[in-house]
Amino acid sequence: MASQDWVDKDFYKILGVAKDASDADIKKAYRKLARQHHPDTNAGDTASEKKFKDISEAYSVLSDADERQQYDAIRAMGGGARFAPGGGGGAAGGAGFEDLFGGLFTGGGGRHSGSYSTAGGIPPEFADLFGGGGFGGGQSFQRAPQKGADRTASTSISFAGSIRGTTIGLREPDGEVIDVRIPAGIKDGQKVRVRGKGQYGPAGYGDLMVTVSVKPHDFYVRDGDNLRIHVPVTFPEAALGADIEVPTIDGDKVKVRVAAGTPSGRTLRVKGRGVKHTKATGDLLVTIDVAVPRKLNKEAEEAVKSFAAATAGEDVRAELAAKARL
Repeated sequence: MASQDWVDKDFYKILGVAKDASDADIKKAYRKLARQHHPDTNAGDTASEKKFKDISEAYSVLSDADERQQYDAIRAMGGGARFAPGGGGGAAGGAGFEDLFGGLFTGGGGRHSGSYSTAGGIPPEFADLFGGGGFGGGQSFQRAPQKGADRTASTSISFAGSIRGTTIGLREPDGEVIDVRIPAGIKDGQKVRVRGKGQYGPAGYGDLMVTVSVKPHDFYVRDGDNLRIHVPVTFPEAALGADIEVPTIDGDKVKVRVAAGTPSGRTLRVKGRGVKHTKATGDLLVTIDVAVPRKLNKEAEEAVKSFAAATAGEDVRAELAAKARL
């Protein structure tokens, strides 16, 4: 802030406190006004935005004992006079404003180096008011203007929407609808960033972070970028081998070779038929379930009995005891 501004602005009046107000009174007044006029609660209100900057400037001076003493001295000495901000002619015998009062500032006429930026900023002791961050390393550096804080939201989409991608609308309390584009291949629990839809800050708006929940599917189960499915086959198909058709997420079918003697539970891989997105394409994992008929007609029953008789010498549980041994 230029020194002329210290003559022009009555910081005590801006904060609504007396000139002999205590540090606690100044802090209390600032906290109340900052809550009232902060841009987060007055979006689009230029008057409140200006007021917020004014009270931040006032507090930055009056909360610092040295700067408050300098400010009081300048106000007392300057009165209603006007001084040129440079070294040109003016009141006080041609001396510039900075020449007259330069001795009150560190660095030979410049502003105190321990100040912080008040262009929409919050002093570190009030960072908890609006979720803002403090200063790093002490008070000898000016804080660069910060974007507003991010906001969060959540939404639920169908399994098909997660595979193909979709767009959903989130309605704000004021009725505004924010379109959120969900990319193809998104996983359950992933977040989508919508830029510029967060809270207001001196350097612009933050972002909106949307957590996406994906509803489960009755047939497909996602495993990373792969998709798992269970496909039933008949006993003859598993025993003798067969080519079967299975559905895919693309809406078509693909042929899968079931080798002779395939047991129930074996998983076959179909390359490139899983989840597709910009970085990778997964596979389709087909788990074979050998279907056991619940009812047999007379002819089928006789055929199974004949098969049982033909394979009576086989003991499928011969190694079970050894596996179970502790």
